[in-house]
Amino acid sequence: MATSIGIIIILGLLANYVFKAMKLPGILGMLLAGIVIGPYGAGWLTPELLRVSSDFRLIALVIILLRAGLGLEKQKLKKVGKTAIKLSFIPGLIEGFTIAFISMHFLGFGFIEGAILGFVVAAVSPAVVVPRMLHFSEKGIGADKGIPTLILAGSSVDDVFAVTMLTSFLAIYAAASVNVTGQVLTFFSSILLGIAIGILAGFLLIKSFSRFSMRDTKKVLYILGIAILITAIEDLLSGTVQVAGLLGVTVVGFIILEKTPQTAKRIAEKFGKIWIFAEILLFVLIGAQVNIHLARDAGPIGALIILIGLAGRSAGVAFSTAATNLNAKERLFCIIAYFPKATVQAAVGAIPLSMGIP
Repeated sequence: MATSIGIIIILGLLANYVFKAMKLPGILGMLLAGIVIGPYGAGWLTPELLRVSSDFRLIALVIILLRAGLGLEKQKLKKVGKTAIKLSFIPGLIEGFTIAFISMHFLGFGFIEGAILGFVVAAVSPAVVVPRMLHFSEKGIGADKGIPTLILAGSSVDDVFAVTMLTSFLAIYAAASVNVTGQVLTFFSSILLGIAIGILAGFLLIKSFSRFSMRDTKKVLYILGIAILITAIEDLLSGTVQVAGLLGVTVVGFIILEKTPQTAKRIAEKFGKIWIFAEILLFVLIGAQVNIHLARDAGPIGALIILIGLAGRSAGVAFSTAATNLNAKERLFCIIAYFPKATVQAAVGAIPLSMGIP
């Protein structure tokens, strides 16, 4: 497995460099590198690594969500609050149901199967969106209107909403009925529980840091360990209550920034350095999950469904940002910023298949 990780690091760095030199996104190069060396390509990665691939991807995702939280300033969040709420569910709702209806026509699906597909595809990829928004925020690009904060906040809840909708339609498929009121309550309770756990963890960490003297590096490790445990709590309670664990992870960073801004700034810099390695691991391993033979078989119909779904999402973003002070170019930027797909799809894409849904 150590050899496979070495291959991932070297090829990931090279692919990132080459694509950036061609003025293309470096993560695209890393994804393609993963496809080439993955089990559906050259097969250079060991089965042992592929078995724990989801755990490595989760750790990388936790790192970037902590960075997101450490970049969410309270005043900027207040400024974009109403628009961020609209962006958290309207685009995903339109995209999910758009794909549901068109898959009935193009693929011969029933509506429930179409909705399952729709809400697998609908989630925004935080691992793609968050680093760019943090970069723009640090450079002051769009900061006067809080655009990076708007995208960070809206996309964080967008993922929770998409997964909740997916869970609801999987329940309908399995049981032929679902309590709509119960599902709505589940959505809101999962968000509130995630926020509550994140707040509690954040304050416990701040209290510990003030009581015990330690280097920033150790603080980073404690924060990362607690954040990973928050996602474990989500899995542990999944049979009884839903918890938006990844949202809770973001809240941990937000609380640390709010209460200890100087410490948060130093910690964010260290997480930025860790992300260099985590990003390579995340996107190369996501690429390794891609079955290019199935993608080829899906052909133009698969691409068309995704494009039409994105058109629906774009309409949702345009509607959500309509009554704001954003100009036409800034609204277009928000539309494009809501395009990326990768991490959530890699995490939930296999669930319907594991349930035996054709």
